[in-house]
Amino acid sequence: MSVNKIRGSAGRPKDEDLAKQSSRLSLDWESLFLSPKSSLAWGIFFLILGLILEISFLSYIVTGISDQSVVDGLGQQSIRDAGRQTRNALGVLGATFSHIFVYRWFGVGALLIPIISFVSGWKIAFGRELLALNKTTKEVIFFTIWISTLMGYIVLMSNTENNLSFISGGIGYAINVFLFDWLKWGSVIPIVFALFLFSVYFYDTQSLFRGFQRNDPEADPEPDEEEELTEEIPVVAKRKYQSVLNDTYDDEDEVPEPEVVSEPDIVQPPLIATPPVVVAEPVKAVTEVEFSDAPAPQPLVNKDAVLELEVEDTTSQKEPVMAEEDDDDINASILREFGQYDHTLDLPSYQFPNLGLLSDAIDNQEKVTQEELESNKTRIVDTLGSYGINISKIKATIGPTVTLYEIIPEAGVRISKIKNLEGDIALSLAALGIRIIAPMPGRGTIGIEVPNKNRETVFIRSVLSNERFQKSTYDLPVILGKTISNEIHIADLAKMPHLLMAGATGQGKSVGLNVILASLIYKKHPAELKFVLVDPKKVELTLFNKLERHFLAKLPGAEEAIITDTKKVIFTLNSLCIEMDSRYDLLKEAAVRNLKEYNAKFAQRRLSPEKGHRFLPYIVLVIDELADLMMTAGKEVETPIARLAQLARAVGIHLVVATQRPSVKVITGLIKANFPARLSFRVTSSIDSRTILDMGGAEQLVGQGDMLLAINSEVIRLQCPFIDTREIEDVCDFIGSQRGYDGAYALPEYEGEEGSDSKSDLNPEDFDGLLPDAARLIVTHQQGSTSLIQRKMKLGYNRAGRIMDQLELIGVVGPFTGSKARDVMFHDLNMLEEHLSTMGIG
Repeated sequence: MSVNKIRGSAGRPKDEDLAKQSSRLSLDWESLFLSPKSSLAWGIFFLILGLILEISFLSYIVTGISDQSVVDGLGQQSIRDAGRQTRNALGVLGATFSHIFVYRWFGVGALLIPIISFVSGWKIAFGRELLALNKTTKEVIFFTIWISTLMGYIVLMSNTENNLSFISGGIGYAINVFLFDWLKWGSVIPIVFALFLFSVYFYDTQSLFRGFQRNDPEADPEPDEEEELTEEIPVVAKRKYQSVLNDTYDDEDEVPEPEVVSEPDIVQPPLIATPPVVVAEPVKAVTEVEFSDAPAPQPLVNKDAVLELEVEDTTSQKEPVMAEEDDDDINASILREFGQYDHTLDLPSYQFPNLGLLSDAIDNQEKVTQEELESNKTRIVDTLGSYGINISKIKATIGPTVTLYEIIPEAGVRISKIKNLEGDIALSLAALGIRIIAPMPGRGTIGIEVPNKNRETVFIRSVLSNERFQKSTYDLPVILGKTISNEIHIADLAKMPHLLMAGATGQGKSVGLNVILASLIYKKHPAELKFVLVDPKKVELTLFNKLERHFLAKLPGAEEAIITDTKKVIFTLNSLCIEMDSRYDLLKEAAVRNLKEYNAKFAQRRLSPEKGHRFLPYIVLVIDELADLMMTAGKEVETPIARLAQLARAVGIHLVVATQRPSVKVITGLIKANFPARLSFRVTSSIDSRTILDMGGAEQLVGQGDMLLAINSEVIRLQCPFIDTREIEDVCDFIGSQRGYDGAYALPEYEGEEGSDSKSDLNPEDFDGLLPDAARLIVTHQQGSTSLIQRKMKLGYNRAGRIMDQLELIGVVGPFTGSKARDVMFHDLNMLEEHLSTMGIG
C-alpha cells in the first residue's frame, strides 16, 4: 500500500523541502523496473536475447569450429576484420557466445538454454506464462547437462574428439573422461540412471507402476479376444457402466458386457477448473491522505512470559473399534478395484472456457489525481470546520468507484452531528452519492464515501484471472465485485446460502446476474452444477440457452430450458420442492447431513445405485424479476420460494432472486426472513433501500454497478465487474459447441392440482358489468375490501360480495383471509388493464 502524506504548505520545515527536492532528483528505481512500460521493455529484451542465443548456437553447430581462430584472436585484430572472417549468422557476438556456451560448456545441450530467456521475457512482457517458468527452468538445467554428458560419451567412444568435441562441450567431455577411468564403456550406466531418477522425482510415474501392480499374471494367463478389447477401452467401459460399478457379482458371467463407444480418450480436467490461460492482476496502490504524525501505539509484549502446554492423555478413553460389516468389506473391495467414482466421466472431453474469450482490461483508464484528493480533503475539512467540528486526522482510500475519506474528529464531537451534515458535505463537494458511515465498524473512525470524477471499469477478465479466485476452494464461488480497497470480493453461494438482489432499471442488476453465472461456469464442471433460469422479461437470460445440454435443468417435456411463462414458473418451483424432498430422503438413507457429505460418501462407493442413490449436482435457481411473478401469481410463487429458501440449503439447492421493485408487496416478510445475504444496486428511494437492506444508503449509490452487500451483519460497498453480451455469447458458444449430455437435467414432474386451469374456463359474459371498475378501484386504493366497493360504488353488500368473488377468480385479489383485507395482486393500473384485456374483460 502506497501512502501519500499531505500537509498544508504553511509551517513546512525547511529540511522537509530539501528532502523532497533531493528525492525528485534521485533515480526512481521502482518505476525503472516495476512500471508497466519497464516490464514491457525488459520482457522484449529477454525475448530478443533468447532468439539471438538460439540463432547463434544453431549457426555454430552448422559451421563447426571454423570461428574458433577468430574468437581467440579478437584482441589482436579489429572487430571489422574479425566480422568479415566470421561464418556465424550473428557475426562476432554470435561466435563469442557460441564458443563459450557450446564449445567450452554444454555442446548441443546449449540449444535449450535460450528457452529460459524466451519464457521469462514472455511472462514479464505479457503478464502470462507461455510455459510454467519454474518447471521449465528445472527441465532445461537438467537436460542441458544430461545431453552434454550423453554426447560426451558418444564422442569419447567413437574417438572423434578432435573433430566433434564441440557437440558435447567441455563439461560433457570432462565428465565422461572421469567416468571412463572408473567404468570404461559402462560409464553410460550412471548417465541413463540419472535420467531415470529425474523422471521419477520430477514427473508422475507412480500411476504407470500402479498399473503393473494391478495386473495379476495368474488370474488369466491366456486372455481371450473379448478381454483384450476391454483392456483397450477402460475409460469408455467405465463411462458406459458407471451406474453399475458399485454392484458385486458372484459369477463372472453375470457381469454385463460393455458396449464399445467410439470416442477419443481425452485427459479430463480437474474438478476445480483452472482455465488454460491465467492473467495475473497487478496489485493496485491505495492512497492514504494523513494529517497527523502522532505515532501509533505499540502493543506491549512480555517476552519473558512462558506459556506451558498441558497435554491430556486420552488413549485410555478410546472406545473399542467395532468390526466392520460385510457391506463395508464389499464396498472396500469395489473401491480398490475401480477407484473412486468419477462423476466427470460422462463428459471426459469437456474443456473449461478460457480467459481468452473475455475482453482485456483497458490500461489507460483515468485515475484519481492528487489534485482531486487535495480538493476534496480541503472542502470536507472546511465544511466541518464551519460548523465547529475540527478534524485531528484524515486519510483517503481510493477505490474503483468511490474514495473513502476516514476522519477522526477531536474529542467532544458527537457522531450524530457529523451524520446530520451529510447534505452540506455533498453540497460543498458538488457530488452525487455522498455516504457517511458513522462510525466505521472496527476502525474507530468516521467514513465519508465520495464518488470519483473518473470511474474505473472493473472488467470480468481481471477478476476471474485473480489468483484468489483461481485457487478458491469454495463449493460455489461467485465474484461479487471489488471493494473500496481494490480487493476482489469472493463469496461462497453454498454458505450464503441464498442471495436477494434489487436495483432500479439500468443500474447493473442484470449484469450482476451474468457475472455470478459466469464465475460459476468458469469454476464448475457440468456434472457438478445445474441452473434453473427464470426470465419473465424473456430477453435477459436467453443467451444461456446454448448451455442446455451442459448446465441447464428443466421440466420433462418442456420445449425451452429458460422459463418465461408464469404457469411454467409455478410448476418448476413446485418441481424443485419435490426434488428437495427427494434429496432429503436420500440424505436420510445415507445418514449424512448435507450434499457435500453425501457426494463424498457416494464417490467412495459406500452408497449403491440399486437403492436409488446417485451423484447429486448443485442446483442454482435464478429469478431475474420477482416483482412480475408476484403480481401475476402471488401466493402460488411466494409459498414454494419461501419453502425452498427455508429448507433447500442442505441438499444443494440455492436461490438467486432479483427484482426492480424491492417493495414489501414483492419482498414479503416470509421471503425476506430466509435471505440473509442481500445485495442492492441503486434504488429510487430510501424506503426501497430499507426494504432490501434494513438500512438506508442504496438510494445514494452512483449507479453502473455500484452496490451495497449486506451479509453477516456487515455492509460492504462493491463495484460490480462488467461483462458484455458478446463475451457471454462467446463463452456460451464455446461450451455449447462441445459434446454434452443428451438433454437438460430433468427435474421431477409436477402435474399441479385439479382445477388449477379453472381461470381459463371462465366466461366473461357471466361477470358483473361493474367488475372492471371495481378492479380499478381495488388496485388504486390497494385494499381488497368488500366494504370499499360498497362505499365507493354505492352497491349493496350481496352484489359487492359477488364482485369480490369474481375478482378473486380472475386473480386481482387473493383468497379470503378472515377479518383482514384481501391481498391485492396488482400494484399498477397498466398491468391491470393488460390482465383484464387478456381475460377478455373490457
